[in-house]
Amino acid sequence: MKKVLVTGGAGFLGSNLCARLLKEGYDVTALDNMYTGRIENIRPFLGNERFHFIMRDVTEPVDVSVDEIYNAACPASPPYYQLSPVFTTKTCVLGIINMLELAKRHNAKLLQFSTSEVYGDPLEHPQRESYRGHVNPNGIRSCYDEGKRCAESLCFDYWREFGTRVKVIRIFNTYGPNMDPKDGRVVSNFIMQAMRGQDITVYGKGTQTRSFCYVDDLIEGIVRMMGTEDDFLGPVNLGNPGEFTMLELAEKVIRKTKSASRLTFLPLPGDDPVQRRPDITLAGEKLEWEPQIALDEGLDRTIHYFAGLA
Repeated sequence: MKKVLVTGGAGFLGSNLCARLLKEGYDVTALDNMYTGRIENIRPFLGNERFHFIMRDVTEPVDVSVDEIYNAACPASPPYYQLSPVFTTKTCVLGIINMLELAKRHNAKLLQFSTSEVYGDPLEHPQRESYRGHVNPNGIRSCYDEGKRCAESLCFDYWREFGTRVKVIRIFNTYGPNMDPKDGRVVSNFIMQAMRGQDITVYGKGTQTRSFCYVDDLIEGIVRMMGTEDDFLGPVNLGNPGEFTMLELAEKVIRKTKSASRLTFLPLPGDDPVQRRPDITLAGEKLEWEPQIALDEGLDRTIHYFAGLA
């Protein structure tokens, strides 16, 4: 039985990944400090003899018997990672060092959850993996953006210097069940505000764009990436290339929730990207992967999930 470690395993993506791996028969250990993880996300697994939970910070060394490591540990929404920026950088950098050391010790394969934020406010559109980014190293988002960029660098250095088996994915905006309704991300914000009849907060003019990938599609891409041969390291973009403005997203959410919410506009946060859309050509070629769930269907599922939390 393959032994798998998922750091950040009680978080949004980590818990969805744990569910998939358990379904496929793996022995799964989730490691999480519960900074943004939620016990509700992993409660369905707690009675499963193939699921184990370690309450621990990824910045602390750990030694467990493992064949594969999915390193998802890091707060991913701006309100959380900006609340403790030094801790965020430590999570990115010390966390990946600890996991790479663990992978080296056990000859395990490690998959790093990187992010589209490594592209910054891009001057290339859509973004390809060859694009090196347009990132502010001193801004309020730098702890996350540069932390993830450093983590990628460390993955490739461990591969070059020690032969550590690594893979890197760059995740674009993802949404779906197990999101924290208070996490400050745009999909959860819009849905919760609409369901409560509150004004929907739009930053800037609402013309900035994002591409939204439903979580099941993303997890499929992640699992396929881990299953590729050791000589393919990535990085690989994983996201939905469908591009929508914030106004378009807000209008969809209002319509689907039958809300009377109105839009309210606030200044655009610092270093907030104006455009974001992945080029997923490489994922199609190497993983035979592309998203299957359109935004309308994904929003319906996500709204249903949030309605069940009320």
